[in-house]
Amino acid sequence: MSAAPVPEHIAIVMDGNGRWATRRFLPRVAGHKKGVDALRACVRHCGVRGVRVLTVFAFSSENWNRPADEVSGLMELLAVALSREVPQLLAEGVRIRFVGDRSALSEKVRNGLAQAELATAGNSRLAFNVCFNYGGRWDIAQAAAALAAKGEPITEASLDGAMALAHVADPDLLIRTGGEQRISNFLLWQAAYSELYFTDRLWPEFDEAALDEAIADYAGRERRFGKTSEQLAPPAGKKAA
Repeated sequence: MSAAPVPEHIAIVMDGNGRWATRRFLPRVAGHKKGVDALRACVRHCGVRGVRVLTVFAFSSENWNRPADEVSGLMELLAVALSREVPQLLAEGVRIRFVGDRSALSEKVRNGLAQAELATAGNSRLAFNVCFNYGGRWDIAQAAAALAAKGEPITEASLDGAMALAHVADPDLLIRTGGEQRISNFLLWQAAYSELYFTDRLWPEFDEAALDEAIADYAGRERRFGKTSEQLAPPAGKKAA
């Protein structure tokens, strides 16, 4: 019997940090700090399970509309997390990339992102994409603008190659925590054929067991990509790979 399939690429909308903190009468930034702990465990467990790519939605282009103190707290948290987490990512073979519009970020934050990417550039065990100041519509628009600036035709294939995540395959499984059932402008192009998994768990509560549940749910699905079940079935007398 073949082993249950593990998604090569998992994408996650990490929702619920603020609500986790509010329910405990804590400032919202405390929830984001707890969320970093959950993310650290998730990255490690993806490596254990054999996931090759993990992409997370850390800060959307719409998140600038949140209270100013929460936004500044998130920026400060990012700076602290980079200095603390990058050495561990390096030791565990994780390559980190930050995906999104960096023009609105401070020079300090931009430099921190670049240094983290450079430090882990030689790693290949797990590709870890952090979408920061990212939006799916922005991604499509920037890809089209880049092609137009070079005078190249805008086709499905050329757009695909100009996307901010063109360096990895599209996500097989997209997880959203926090109880909402939408993708909120995340990977609009790349998630066209992703399996969607929604859970009521708030992100700080999403542990290794919860990730295993999501992977098990994915393993029970049939991914047809427009074909029929009969087309996917192995010929008579042959076993599935």
